[in-house]
Amino acid sequence: MKLLVINPNISTDVTRLIEAEARRSTRPGTELTMATAPFGVAYIETRAESQVGGYAAMQVAAEAHADHDAVVVAAFGDPGLAALREILPIPVVGMTEAALVTACQQGSRFSVIAISQRIQAWYRETIAGYGLSDRLASIRALDEPLAHIGRVQEDQGDRLVALAERAVADDGADVLILAGAPLAGLARSVAHRLPVPALDGVTCALHQAQAMVDLAPTAPRGGSFAVPPSKDCQGLGEALSRLVGRQPLATTQA
Repeated sequence: MKLLVINPNISTDVTRLIEAEARRSTRPGTELTMATAPFGVAYIETRAESQVGGYAAMQVAAEAHADHDAVVVAAFGDPGLAALREILPIPVVGMTEAALVTACQQGSRFSVIAISQRIQAWYRETIAGYGLSDRLASIRALDEPLAHIGRVQEDQGDRLVALAERAVADDGADVLILAGAPLAGLARSVAHRLPVPALDGVTCALHQAQAMVDLAPTAPRGGSFAVPPSKDCQGLGEALSRLVGRQPLATTQA
């Protein structure tokens, strides 16, 4: 089994965090290909940045998905997830959706622990889009600028644990989601300090991606995720044009 794991942000430090946790979550024989967005922002906090990250993820997936069995979008908020499911012939898993579904299997209400206050609006809209707002106990987030996105766990680990403890004591959370790729691996290292289960989106996504490959879903021939109609494209890379516009290679407009 071969999985393509995409960091839709430009931070290679975050990609290394994702890879370390992803490798702890793979079965024997599962191979990983790690990819970092070639353009965009260091970490996503806003709707606009999510759109940019989604486009970057689409471009990377279009160029690299061949010979892989599934794709993982490794950013909380799942930028580009629905679009990738629409154009790719293999399963696509997002770390947010994976973590939310897993949380619902372990408790009635979950809280999300995030790295910034600004990120909250986009996270709430993402959770609402999955129809799970009623299961959300709270979103608690750090309230100061991040000095280095790749060192959030070292710099803010104790504060993140304190936020998680408050989410349980004050908000009634049964399950905690330590959100965002910069926190990859934190749930594993602090689980013993927390009173309820703590989930890592990368861990959840890797396990679910492997399960999706095992399920061998058939490609949809109908419904909203059926193959998009053919049309002319302009200004897109060749690989993405072929997926979005369904154009033969000889007629692709790059």
